[in-house]
Amino acid sequence: MLNFGRNRAQTRSNRPLSLGGMDYSDPKRKNNVVGKILLAATLTALCIIMLKQSPTFNSPSPFSLHEEGVTHVLVTGGAGYIGSHAAMRLLKDGYRVTIVDNLSRGNIGAVKVLQELFPEPGRLQFIYADLGDPKTVNIIFSQNAFDAVMHFAAVAYVGESTMNPLKNNLCFPPLKLTIPSAAAFPAGSAVSITITTTVSSFSPIIIENPLEAIEYRTMLLRTDLMYYHNITSNTLVVLEAMAANDVKTLIYSSTCATYGEPEKMPITEVTPQEPINPYGKAKKMAEDIILDFSKNSDMAIMILRYFNVIGSDPDGRLGEAPRPELREHGRISGACFDAARGITPGLKVKGTDYKTHDGTCIRDYIDVTDLVDAHVKALEKATPAKVGIYNVGTGKGRSVKDFVKACKKATGVDIKVEYLPRRPGDYAEVYSDPSKINQELNWTAQYTDLQKSLQTAWRWQKSHQNGYGSPLVMAS
Repeated sequence: MLNFGRNRAQTRSNRPLSLGGMDYSDPKRKNNVVGKILLAATLTALCIIMLKQSPTFNSPSPFSLHEEGVTHVLVTGGAGYIGSHAAMRLLKDGYRVTIVDNLSRGNIGAVKVLQELFPEPGRLQFIYADLGDPKTVNIIFSQNAFDAVMHFAAVAYVGESTMNPLKNNLCFPPLKLTIPSAAAFPAGSAVSITITTTVSSFSPIIIENPLEAIEYRTMLLRTDLMYYHNITSNTLVVLEAMAANDVKTLIYSSTCATYGEPEKMPITEVTPQEPINPYGKAKKMAEDIILDFSKNSDMAIMILRYFNVIGSDPDGRLGEAPRPELREHGRISGACFDAARGITPGLKVKGTDYKTHDGTCIRDYIDVTDLVDAHVKALEKATPAKVGIYNVGTGKGRSVKDFVKACKKATGVDIKVEYLPRRPGDYAEVYSDPSKINQELNWTAQYTDLQKSLQTAWRWQKSHQNGYGSPLVMAS
């Protein structure tokens, strides 16, 4: 039991004297109190002086300031397959990069790889947020000095959009985020991670240069998203935030799906856009919004229409790691690799009665390294008040059967193939005429050997059996 009573052993000579309602303090005690106050004031003043001399005291984040000679690029969807490769290229070329991603399709492991490669202060920032919340987006733009935006963030599966165009039930994963400073973010790095507790409110925790392991748990709300909302509406939110915060350059990630199934090949930039699936329609709507906005704006706009993306970083640092539940809708390369690894019993080829030389679809396969090179060249050539629209492809069409043959050689596995009826929303033949981007941006695809691109991607897949296998994010 604690004794809160007065210690009677104390001599009364040290206590204040009271006479006639007046207190008289002991002079020695008064001097001690004054001395302690002076000592505390002196120490406080010294601390303030030392803090002010520190370069980080009360200094704004480098991400919040425009710096001469440094271009700060917002990469939406930068934790995803294409976005992460683009962020790496930008960082390699000396750009300052902020990634915004809700991790519904991206992977925090890719961000961790980038931070390990580029740990210098003021290089890379990651913000965990959803572009469907205008309030969140406006705060992000107001607190950061962006010079340009590369807008990759989007759901992007043709089959998924056709099966369920209005309600995709994207589930933001339960998040367990552990950040050990030594392993994940080296000392002296300037990474900032912002976590929102729901997709509709902005209540961030910002962790800068953590000194010890910090764990934060949150259950993000399950949210029903539409393809049109996720692609079209979110692009409008980004565009409005750019206009409100005077961000002058937009590089927009579009798709050849906006063309639908043209009567003539190859596809040029003036080929009529008649999309036949919700994914292509949503992208075209986003393009239309951007083009309408550009008529009364001095913004520099580049729209890049991708063909079918394959491959991975040649040095094996990044690759494609889709969520397991999305394998059914993913790229054919992922399906081939899953079959080669025995994750699935074989490869399902949908459609063998198209009007092509072997009955299967023909596509233009563009390596992701070439694709991000096109983005960097578009950024370099972006001109105020001008719009550039470019097809990004090799100009060569390969059938699905040709692709499977190349994949078998790349993996060394005799993949079992099952032929099924057509997939809704698909088209028979699509390949590009890349002459415009070659002439205006001096861009030409360099990685055009299909088998070699698949071999590069296969090496990453074999060394990353569980994708990034990141300890930073786990669904419980």
